[in-house]
Amino acid sequence: QAYFKDWMTPVVHVPAPYAYRCDCAGGPCARCDGTLLDRVLTEEGGDTVAAFIAEPVGGSSTGASVPRAGYWRTIREICDRHEVLWIADEVLTGAGRTGTWSALEPYGAVPDIQVLGKGISGGYAPLAAVAAPERILDVIAASSGGMLHAQTFTNTPMICAAGAAALQYLKRHKLVERCARMGVVLHRKLDALRGRSIVGDIRGRGLLAGIELVADRATRAPFPRKVKLAERVADAALEAGLVVWPNVGQADGVNGDLILVAPPFVISESEMDEMVAKLGAAIDAAA
Repeated sequence: QAYFKDWMTPVVHVPAPYAYRCDCAGGPCARCDGTLLDRVLTEEGGDTVAAFIAEPVGGSSTGASVPRAGYWRTIREICDRHEVLWIADEVLTGAGRTGTWSALEPYGAVPDIQVLGKGISGGYAPLAAVAAPERILDVIAASSGGMLHAQTFTNTPMICAAGAAALQYLKRHKLVERCARMGVVLHRKLDALRGRSIVGDIRGRGLLAGIELVADRATRAPFPRKVKLAERVADAALEAGLVVWPNVGQADGVNGDLILVAPPFVISESEMDEMVAKLGAAIDAAA
C-alpha cells in the first residue's frame, strides 16, 4: 500500500496490463485479463474502496501498452459487482489521441467517471474536464450542491473559450478520424526501428506509440539506470530537431527505458518519415 501524505487515504496498487513485461506475454493471466482486480477488491472488501482509477491505454508509466480486447469489459463487470466506481484517466489518451474520441470506445465499456485534459484545448490553454452521468451528479447536487472547483486556472472564460474552439476544430476538420488513419501509417513506419539491437518493443494505438529500449532483447533485460539511456536518446533526438518523451522504471520501478512519441493530428506522411529517421538516428547514437 501507498498513502497520500495530505489525507492519509490508503491506495492499493493493482498492476496494469503490460504484455511486454508480463510473464504471460499478454496471455490470459490475472494481471492481463483484468481478474486481478476482483481478487484485490475481495481481499480489501469492496465496501472499503471508493473507486478504481486507470488509464485505458498506458501513458508514461507503461508506455502506450494496449490491454487485451476483453480487459475493460471485465473491469466494468467487476466494479459493478463490488459496487466500486470506475474512473477512466483519459488526460493523455482522450480527445482522439488513440484514434477514437475516447480510448475506451473500441472496448465497449463505459466508465462511471471520465477525466479529460491535454487535447481538449489543443495545448493552447491549461484545461481539464470531468464527465459523469446524472446518476452520479444528482447525488452531488442533492448533498453539497455542486462540484468543488479550485486552484489557479479555474472558472476562467478565456480557457473555456479556447477549449470550445479546439473541440470545434477537431470536429470540423475530422481530425480524430484522421488520427485513426494516420496512426496505422505511424505504427507501420515505426516497425522499421525493430531492427535496432536495443529496441525491445514498439506498441501503441493511433498517434501514440511507445518504444521500449533494452540491453538484451531475448531476456528483456533493461539497461542499468546509471546509463540513463532514455535521456541519451531524448537528448540526441532534440539535437536533431525532434522532441520525444523519455521515461524510466518500466522494468522494476527504477531500471527500464522508454521513449514515447505523440505527433500532432495534422502530421503529414513525409513528416512521419522525417520523425522516424531522426528517432532511429538518435537511438543509434545513444546505443
